[in-house]
Amino acid sequence: MKIIDRYITIAVVLLWFMLLTACQRTELCYDHYPKAAMALEWEREWERDYGMAHLSSWDASYHGFSYNELRPATPEWVNLVKYKEGNPDGEHYLTADGGDVVFQEKGDYSFLFYNGDTEYIILSDVASLSDARASATSRSRASITSVMERHPGARSANSPDVLYSAYIEGVPPIDIHEVRNLPVKMQPLVYTYVVRFDFEYGVHHIALARGALGGMAESAYLRDGHTSDESVIVLFDCDVTANGCEAHVKSFGVPGFPDEYYGNVRDNAAERPYTLNLEVMLTNGTTLQFNYDIADQIRKQPRGGVITVSGIRIEDDQNKREMGDGDFNVNLSGWGQVDVDFPLPDFDDIY
Repeated sequence: MKIIDRYITIAVVLLWFMLLTACQRTELCYDHYPKAAMALEWEREWERDYGMAHLSSWDASYHGFSYNELRPATPEWVNLVKYKEGNPDGEHYLTADGGDVVFQEKGDYSFLFYNGDTEYIILSDVASLSDARASATSRSRASITSVMERHPGARSANSPDVLYSAYIEGVPPIDIHEVRNLPVKMQPLVYTYVVRFDFEYGVHHIALARGALGGMAESAYLRDGHTSDESVIVLFDCDVTANGCEAHVKSFGVPGFPDEYYGNVRDNAAERPYTLNLEVMLTNGTTLQFNYDIADQIRKQPRGGVITVSGIRIEDDQNKREMGDGDFNVNLSGWGQVDVDFPLPDFDDIY
């Protein structure tokens, strides 16, 4: 029995020694695969400075809110697509802080990140790194004929949701049991325009207001942030204030723009038309439209900013009461029901 006990003791010691030497880092022994620790950093910018210096000159008393109040929120979760030799090789879901990603085999990988908690964005061609892009969903409004004439062929669209993306190319192979720390800078693809319609007189006649911004980019590419050459007409609703009408309109910015904040070189912007439309319903049910050429303002602010038109007037005789008993004839038909959201067709069927 003593001899048997001795052999058992030796076997246990040998097994214990093998377990200790099998992994040099015992804390990783549960996992024999390479791992990347993704740490997400969020660049919460609502506009890019191309000379307007809104951040340093912001007047909160004039706008009624601070500059920082316009910064987009951090999304709830992030989608990570792995690419190996240019081909998709799996997807992972991360929290807003990031997370660990385990690889089944070694190799050179590239990573594309974007937040997935969006409603008014269509993602397409994610299988192709060079073609992966985000586009705003379509929306119709029968009353924007005058804007459509200035932008022939452009579809009308919703304002896109807040969207961030990041791309890491050619990460060298990660060894077994290695944890590679990868900081990821999530940058915005959607920016905000503070649109102000300052009235000289007659704002008290307005019951409802909405607008359209023509000439904005139809989509943005996830890999490097540049926008497509195609344009859309972004539709939006307005708040009626004591001084006029106001809206915070999100868009991808101007078309055909290589965003230098993603490391691209900025070219001279093409001479494109940019149109701002305001449509108001008066308290007697009458609707009025105002169109403005805002190309000079947009070209100075290709990625968000402040657009202002002023001197607007609605005269009293434009809002005459039409009912003899002194009541206003507010007719909302044809206003609240003309906006219809519908899915964007598959891009393969379009292009």
